[in-house]
Amino acid sequence: MVNWSEVLEPIAAWFRSLGVPEPIVHWGHPLMMAIVIFILGSYVGWAGWRGKLLEEKDKDGAIKNRIAHRQLAPLLFLFLAGGYTGGVLSLVMQHKPLFESPHFWTGSLVLFVLLINGGISLSGFGGDKKVLRVVHAYLGSVAIAILFVHAVLGFNLGISL
Repeated sequence: MVNWSEVLEPIAAWFRSLGVPEPIVHWGHPLMMAIVIFILGSYVGWAGWRGKLLEEKDKDGAIKNRIAHRQLAPLLFLFLAGGYTGGVLSLVMQHKPLFESPHFWTGSLVLFVLLINGGISLSGFGGDKKVLRVVHAYLGSVAIAILFVHAVLGFNLGISL
């Protein structure tokens, strides 16, 4: 089995050599990801649901929200994937284990769920099937809920290190 800490150690050593202050190494990832999760993640979820729920009442509002959701959801995924990488690297820099924390596993799970959800969207919802639009909406909501749990687990991890 691959020892990921050993594989990533040369990169971590290079970052350590930059003299980044310990509080930034320790709390930089949580601070940046809190912004991504609570601001961008909440807005992406909100815009997606507004686009769905306003369909009958306000077509223009629904379209604006769907456009915002469609533009920002891929950025959310990219920021989360980048943050995931940064979080793993932060643990290696601090000589902490990678796979022991529920925070690691919820981060992995949310990226997997969002990857599936992005695939549903990119498929054109399987030819605009209503059931796939519903699955997409609820799967995205589950991902946001997991992210909120992930944030709590991350805070707990941060104060325990």
